[in-house]
Parts: sequence; C-alpha cells; structure tokens
Amino acid sequence: MTPFQVTRSVRSLNRLRQIATVLTQQGFGHVVDQIELSRYLPVWMRPRASRVDRPVAAGTLVGRRLVRVCVDLGPTFVKFGQMLTTRPDIVPADVIAELSTLQDRVPPFSTEEARRIIEEDLGCPMQACFPTFGEAPLASGSIGQVYRAVDSQGRRVIVKVRRPGIEDTIRLDMHLLKGLAGSIESYVPELRVYRPVLLADEFEQALTRELDYINEASATARFVAAFRDVPHVRCPEVYWDKCSPRVLTLEELPGSNVSTLLDHPLSGVDRVVLADRLANAYFRMIFELGMFQADPHPGNILVEPPADVGIIDFGQVGLITHDLMTHLVTMVYAAVNREIEVVADTLADLNAFGPATDTGRLEAGLRALIDKYYGLPLKRIDLAKLFEEISELMRGNDLLLPRELVLMIKALATVAGVTLKIDPDYNLLTSLGPRLKALMRERFSVRQVRRAATLTSWHILSMARRAPRQLRHFLRHLTAGTWQFRLRHENLDHLVRELDRSSNRLAFSILIAAIIIGSSVVVTTREDLMLFGNVPLRFFGVLGYVFAGVLGVGLVWAIFRSGRLH
Repeated sequence: MTPFQVTRSVRSLNRLRQIATVLTQQGFGHVVDQIELSRYLPVWMRPRASRVDRPVAAGTLVGRRLVRVCVDLGPTFVKFGQMLTTRPDIVPADVIAELSTLQDRVPPFSTEEARRIIEEDLGCPMQACFPTFGEAPLASGSIGQVYRAVDSQGRRVIVKVRRPGIEDTIRLDMHLLKGLAGSIESYVPELRVYRPVLLADEFEQALTRELDYINEASATARFVAAFRDVPHVRCPEVYWDKCSPRVLTLEELPGSNVSTLLDHPLSGVDRVVLADRLANAYFRMIFELGMFQADPHPGNILVEPPADVGIIDFGQVGLITHDLMTHLVTMVYAAVNREIEVVADTLADLNAFGPATDTGRLEAGLRALIDKYYGLPLKRIDLAKLFEEISELMRGNDLLLPRELVLMIKALATVAGVTLKIDPDYNLLTSLGPRLKALMRERFSVRQVRRAATLTSWHILSMARRAPRQLRHFLRHLTAGTWQFRLRHENLDHLVRELDRSSNRLAFSILIAAIIIGSSVVVTTREDLMLFGNVPLRFFGVLGYVFAGVLGVGLVWAIFRSGRLH
C-alpha cells in the first residue's frame, strides 16, 4: 500500500503534502521519490526529490536530519522519534544519541480548557472536585499537561489532563505513518533493515495505550500494591473517583527528583542507602512483579531525605512474561557457562533471527563478547557499555529481540547509570547476582519441570485429538478437486503502475507524431484545394501543428511534474 492510497480526505492530502515537503527539505528527497510521494510536492521541489542525494554521511548527520524532520512534523513524529530510542537493536547508536535530544515542544493549551475537560469527564463542578487548582501547568507535553491541585478531601494531588483534539490528530498521523512505513519497506530496500512496519506497529500500540489515562492509572495501582509493604519506596496512590480516559489524578509524593540531587546535593541524603534502595526497587519490578517502569530517567525518581525513594510516571510500562523471563535466565546461565550454542538456540526460540542472520557469525560474535567480560570483576563491568555492545551485536547480525526484553535491558542500563551517579562505588551486579541465581533455581526446579511437562503433554494430546479430523478434511477436498493453492505476489503493483504510466506516455507520443506527420502531408498539398467551400486545406495542416505543439508541451509538463526528467 502506498501512502496516497490510504485516504483521500482533504486533511490527509494536506498532511501528506507537508510530510513530503519536510522530508525533501531535510535531505530525504530520494525516499520521497521512491515511495511515490513526490506528486504531493510543490512543482518547483519535484526535481529536487528525484535528485540522488542520499544521506550516506555519518550516522550523526542522519540523526540530526531525523530530529529536524520530527520537530517540523509535530507531536506524533516527536513521539515516534522518542520511541526509536528504545530500539537500539534496530537503530544505530549515533542516530539514537541525536534522537535522544528530542523534547516535547508543544505550547500549553489554556487552563480554562483543562477545567472544562475535568468537569465534563468527572461530572462535577470544578470547585467540588478540586477547590484549589493551579493557574498554570507544571509541564506541558504532546499528549497532555500536568497541574498541581488540592482535592475536595484536602489531599495534595497531581492532575494530568489530555490535550483536546489530540486523539484525532494522532489517529490521522498514525494512519499515514503506517502507510509510509509500508511503502518504505516495499520500495526502499536499503531501509528494510530498520523494519519500518514493525516500528510503526509498536508505536501505534504504545501511543494508543498512552492516550487512555485509565491504562496508566491501572499500571500505577499495580505498582502501589507491589510496594505497599516495602519500606522507604513509594509510588503515587491513584484516586479512581477522579480518573477518566482524559483525566488522571494521583497522589503528590514528597521529595525532589534525582536530577536536583545530582545538580545541587541535598543535605541529609544517604547516597549509599539511596542507590541500593533504588536498584532493588527496579529488581523487584522486573524479577518479582514482571512489570516495570520503562522510563527510569532522573526526573521520574524522587528522593526524600535520608533515603526514601519515590517512583512516578507510569505512562511507559514494560511487561515480562513467564516464558520471556525463562528465556532470559537461560541465556544468562548459558553465557556465564560459555555455552554459546545454547545462547544462539535461545535467541532462535525467541524468533530473533532475521533473513540475514548467519548462525556461525553470530556465535563468533557472542563468543568474542563473552570472552571479553569473562572473569572480569563485577564492579569493573559497565552495564551501559555492555548494553551498547549487545545492541551493536544484534544490529550487525540482523537480530530482533522482543521489544519488552529490549526495554528491560535498557531500563537496567539506565538505572545502573543513575545509581552510579548517586553512589559511584555502588556495584549493581552484587545485588543483581543473587536474584538471577534465585530465578535460575526457580526456573529449573522440579515444580517448573513438572509444569512444563504437563503443558507439553496437553499440547501433544490436543494435536493428536485434532489430527484425524484435519487429515480427513484435507483428503476430502483433495479427492473432490476443491483443494486450492494460493499464491500472493508482493511489490508488483509498483511495477504495474510504472508500466501503465510508460505505455500511456508512449501512446501519447505516437499520437503527437501521427498528428505532425498528417499535418505535414496536408500542408504540402496544392494551394487551391479548399474545404467547406472557401477554407484552404493547408489551414488544417497548420492547425494540426498547433494542436500537436500543445499536446507536446502538456506531455513535457507532465514529465516535469513527475520529477523524472532523466
């Protein structure tokens, strides 16, 4: 599906024109031309789109161009650029470094509009819901903005209000973005390695979830329950009576964020204890709850002296299933014991292998990486650097890990960086080691083996029960001659359109040539030949020249508009 086939509304066509123009201005005109968006460009820009100006320079330059594209195209594309930073297994590190600078630069909407949305969704007057409500937002993003308030029960709360009309804008942009991703994957072979369709699908799922604040409220409530009995670690309570898909009301936790602690050291903070509590809080999320806050940057972590930790903003959440954790533990166990083949087999079980994956080359890369760190003291291992090398290994071998697993590894690397800034002597792996050992014992225990054997037996019996009926169904169709074999072609529609366009232009050119030849014959006739009584026949020959000239100019103009003059 090409972008111009996804919809024909005036709004979508104007948006496509804007997308094509911005991409061309930022040096991606060849992509615009290949996915047939050049027809939406202003006429004077079309030759520029057809010019071979591929961004083959350093990845940093490409990253800067992508940043400008995202900023120029607005909130949805800024969010998409931010999401790309969570896929280091697909996007090169230097491009991610540039995309990490993206910030939501969206002007705030009026507080009066926010009040109207709150009253409309919660069904009560503003004074009854929030007697005290901030006149200006604390923060404004592309999805919504945040206010401080005091509710009717006197509790200090944080209220998030979704931006009005943002769902329609995002729905349109996502529709077009998915069409663009499909066209890029079909018609730009050199960009298939970045899996644009997969990224667009993941982005749509994440953004759809983020648009509905009930999802964030539910996730926050789960974390509150998980840490209710953990001293010195808190998550904000959810006030469900003041929540809706467009409004989220949470407890305002005391303390300052870690960014403030790092920039201006707070008195009375025990950094050693604080680093340990923060690290163990995330280990609890990942290894016990199976659900973790996927954006643990310093602004989302609060500190209250001496060493109390508050974790906020659960808009981005990662989930680790039982099977995914089992594969992860297996890989870690195999890596520790230098069983390279087991690591490779586990990656295959995760469906991480791509078309270009070479098992021998992958195992050689894994062996080199494991040998590099084998025997190295735990405190000497830089998790952030290790994560970067793992990502580079995945990209170089066409591997694609499940997004949740990549988010988990990235979250651990980020937490490692934050804890080391809090306490440079803290050894994250000292706390991580016992939990991994416990997980290994639990995953390979007799109880888990028995459970796996039971599930396997059930699947085998289910297959055996259905197999005779399916075989009989197949043989019945085969005997009756109604069994069908379907073959689906891909990417031939572009060739068909190009052949159709070329044949039309060729036919048009033949028609022009025929008119010119016929006119020449008429012009060379005797001067005394008349038509309709007193009209010289040569006049119609001259008229044919003029008509052929107009048609020729029209043909040249059509070719010029297409941007294919050479």
